[in-house]
Amino acid sequence: MLRNHDAFGPGNAPRPRRIAPGLAPRVVRSVLALAGRSAQLIDHRERPWASVTFSGARHTVILRYTGWEACDDGEALIAALPDHEFTVPGAVVADVTVVRTDEAVLPQRTLEVELELLLLDQG
Repeated sequence: MLRNHDAFGPGNAPRPRRIAPGLAPRVVRSVLALAGRSAQLIDHRERPWASVTFSGARHTVILRYTGWEACDDGEALIAALPDHEFTVPGAVVADVTVVRTDEAVLPQRTLEVELELLLLDQG
């Protein structure tokens, strides 16, 4: 069944909540600063998140490293994540998880790293 949201009044269609305008670029910049110059941003997604006491968003960032030296940078990123404290103005980074890694050697070495960051509203 299709829903006609106009029946509920203009502008009343449900919309996903963002934790702060312009936050996604800040998240990407913060991750890329740690990821190194050889990291390629493949994808970034954001989805709302909430618990009983907190609200925020989950950000998924996918990075690709191509070449032997670049992949070493990717491995360094993975090793640095447990001790790194991200600074994202407007939010608190509550958790960072490596969700997936894919590595190939031929035709050239590549490493793809998928990260998930949980950001909470600050305030």
